[in-house]
Amino acid sequence: MAAAASAASPADKERFICIYPAYLNNKKTIAEGRRIPIDKAVENPTSTEIQDVCAAVGFNVLLEKNKMYPREWNRDVQYRGRVRIQLKQDDGNPCLPQFPTRKSVMLYAAETIPKLKTRTQKMGGSDQSLQQGEGGKKGKGKKKK
Repeated sequence: MAAAASAASPADKERFICIYPAYLNNKKTIAEGRRIPIDKAVENPTSTEIQDVCAAVGFNVLLEKNKMYPREWNRDVQYRGRVRIQLKQDDGNPCLPQFPTRKSVMLYAAETIPKLKTRTQKMGGSDQSLQQGEGGKKGKGKKKK
């Protein structure tokens, strides 16, 4: 069985590297699955965001939505998903020379995810939602009187 796995081409889907959102999450400890330094990690990344970033740079990417990280205790849809990326070609050379290792891909994804439009729009929208929330609290107070 091991001989069959080693004979498999790096271009096979099973040989693509796996990246789970927990690897890049700054809310996780190393014991919980984070694999990059906390100062470079991102707050709650999703598998879709990782896929978008990696596909944009030119990787061959597969998104597996129903897969879960084994150490993830939370079963919410937000934490589901795994991204498979073709790191090496058939001859064993990296597909993209600037990303020779899986760690270089993870660091790039963590660096780029905060710059995504969905992230920057959420940041702008959260200020407005906070203001609406405060207004709602005031309204509730008036109803109690």
